[in-house]
Amino acid sequence: MDIATIVGLVIGIACCIIGIISSGGVTAFGHFVDPASAIVTFGGAFGCMLTQAKSIPELGKCVKTISLAFKVPKADEVNVIENIIRLSNIARKEGLLALEEAANDVDDEFLKKGIMLIVDGTDPELVRSIMETELGAIDGRHNEKINFWATLGSMGPAWGMIGTLMGLVNMLFNMDDMSKLGPNMGVAIITTFYGSILANWLCVPISFKLKQNNALEITMKEIMVEGLLSIQAGENPRVIEEKLKSFLSPQIRENMGNGDGGAAEGGEA
Repeated sequence: MDIATIVGLVIGIACCIIGIISSGGVTAFGHFVDPASAIVTFGGAFGCMLTQAKSIPELGKCVKTISLAFKVPKADEVNVIENIIRLSNIARKEGLLALEEAANDVDDEFLKKGIMLIVDGTDPELVRSIMETELGAIDGRHNEKINFWATLGSMGPAWGMIGTLMGLVNMLFNMDDMSKLGPNMGVAIITTFYGSILANWLCVPISFKLKQNNALEITMKEIMVEGLLSIQAGENPRVIEEKLKSFLSPQIRENMGNGDGGAAEGGEA
C-alpha cells in the first residue's frame, strides 16, 4: 500500500475541513452540502466521460484504476539490472540455450518472453521489434487510463462553471426577491467548489501518480530490452552492467557500487 497517496488525500481533505471550521464553525458544513450542485458537477463530469468511453464496462475499468495509485510499484531498476547481469553470466558460461532453464526463475512475463525469443534463435532486430511493439502496446493501455483521470480532472471545473452560470442566471431572474439571492449565489459558488475538489484533490494527483508508475515500468522494460539484446550479442557482463547503469540516476549508480555485482564473475572472460 502506497502510504504517500493515502496521506496526501487525507491532508488535502483535512485542509478543506479545517478551513470550513475555522471560518464558520462545525455548523458551516451544512453550507457546503447541496444535492443539486453535486448532481450538476459530478453527474455532468461523469456523463461526459461516459460519452467519450468505448462502452460502460470500459468506463468502469477506468474508474477501478484508482486502486493502482494506492499500490507501491514492484519495479526496481537495480534489481532488474542485477537480474540481467545474472542472466548474462549464465549465457557467457553455459551458452544462450542455458537461459531457457533460467527463465523458469523469472517472474516478469515481459522478460521471460524476451529470453525465450533469444533461446529460439530469433534475429536480434526481430527481437527488438517484437519487444518494442509490446512495450508500445503496454504504454498505450496505461496512457488510456491516465488520460481518463486527466480528462475527468478537466471536466470537473468545467461543469462546476456550468453550475455557477445556472446559479447566476437564477439569481438574476430573481433580483426582485432578495430571499432567493443568497441560495442561488450559494449554488453558483458551491458547484465551482465541487468541481475544484474533484479535479485538484482527486483526479489530477491520481493521473500524475499513474503517469509516474507508467514511466517507471516503461523504463524497467527498456532496461530489459537493452539487456537481452546485449546478452544475445555476446557482450561482456561488465560492459552490459555499465550500459544499463546509464538508465539510472547518478545517486543510484553510486549506490550500486563500482561493478561489485554479478558482472564481476564474467569480467575476466
